[in-house]
Amino acid sequence: MAAVSVPGVWKKGLTWIIAGVPRREFWSRFREQKKPVVAEAVEEVKTEPVLACPPLRSRTYVPPEDLQSRLQSSVQDIFGSSAPSNWQDISLEDGRLKFSFLARLADDLGHAVPNSRLHEMCRVRDVLEFYNVPVKDGSKFDDLVASNLPPNIKITWGY
Repeated sequence: MAAVSVPGVWKKGLTWIIAGVPRREFWSRFREQKKPVVAEAVEEVKTEPVLACPPLRSRTYVPPEDLQSRLQSSVQDIFGSSAPSNWQDISLEDGRLKFSFLARLADDLGHAVPNSRLHEMCRVRDVLEFYNVPVKDGSKFDDLVASNLPPNIKITWGY
């Protein structure tokens, strides 16, 4: 490797020294002069948050007494008047008909089939069995508190 000789520049250790110019002054020429930023006085307006937590939705469901007649009328509306006399054995293989049927029942009864159970709804009979089961709004611990527990078991919620 050949050494390049430039007048006024030489290497001392790991740094290059430029003749007659301190290092700080050399590098400061290339920096842009930053102007101080003056913040304008802005009045902050504090408002109430627009989004509020919605009230807890009750998951309680009690099957109505006329459940079979509601289901049968929904079957006739969705599947047409050509539905067989044994309406509980109608297959729900067609996705569009299944969706419209379950959506109508969810609006009518106020209780929807959860996503985790949709694959189980193969016939109208399965939907009828699902809607016949009442749902309580509570947990297993609430059931334990209400039941007769042995004297050595006590459940307290204020911890």
